[in-house]
Amino acid sequence: MDGQIIFILWRESVEALLVIGILSGWLAHEGAGRRAARFLWGGVLTGLALALAFALTLLGFSKLLSAGLRQDVMTVMVFVAAGLIVQMVVWMRGHGRTLKRDLEAGLKAAAMRQGWWAVFILAMAAVAREGSETVVFLYGSLAAAKQSEMTGVLASITVGFATALASYVLLRAGARFLPWRGFFRVSEVMLLLLGAALFTTGVDDLVSAGILPFGTPLWDMSALLDDGGRLGGLLSALTGYRAAPDMATLGGWVIYWATVAGILHWQSRSLRWRRTPEQSAGSGG
Repeated sequence: MDGQIIFILWRESVEALLVIGILSGWLAHEGAGRRAARFLWGGVLTGLALALAFALTLLGFSKLLSAGLRQDVMTVMVFVAAGLIVQMVVWMRGHGRTLKRDLEAGLKAAAMRQGWWAVFILAMAAVAREGSETVVFLYGSLAAAKQSEMTGVLASITVGFATALASYVLLRAGARFLPWRGFFRVSEVMLLLLGAALFTTGVDDLVSAGILPFGTPLWDMSALLDDGGRLGGLLSALTGYRAAPDMATLGGWVIYWATVAGILHWQSRSLRWRRTPEQSAGSGG
């Protein structure tokens, strides 16, 4: 089974389940009743339908392209997926800690203005967004999979979703099992590593297409951990590890991690700057 597919399904599904759980818990707390619940699950089903329609459209469009153009599209999608992962981490760092509070604060006012359609829209948007991002992330794997490999791909998808459900149950069970802060921190690191893996795959595709030069390996660690083996292959799929990288691969690593470090540093400074005026205003009052 493909560890990259399992991780993507796990992480994206947990985020969608998190939003659904917050909405469901808020409705139960407010005693909203069955009518509100129908809006919630109607939004979930609509979001799933939109994500499925996007997946079918994307895969159907790829069938119309020649083999060369299809490979070009897959390369672009790999870089887009890497960028989406970095964007997701940035969003999590800025909003993850206050997600529950922000959702619940806006729900009451929205429900008063729009009835339960606000719940429907939030559920639909959460599921459609995570589902669409998952489609982008997995596009390369699904499009490149041979008929004989589809069983393994479907098994990976099933395992990823089942793992997400189990993780969500643990998260809901309480901090003594799986702390929220620890979960987000670990998943941030794993997401950034996965982004590096996708970015490295994109660099490999550019080398194969002749856009970037193919160079001799700078070092070779195959004897210690071969990226063509089972363990090395899993590490390669999840982190971008290469046992014998050339200059293009090394340059890709440097560009990716330097960009990530710069974005996260800018975000940290921005958050500190925003908090400081608020704290100053609070102390001045």
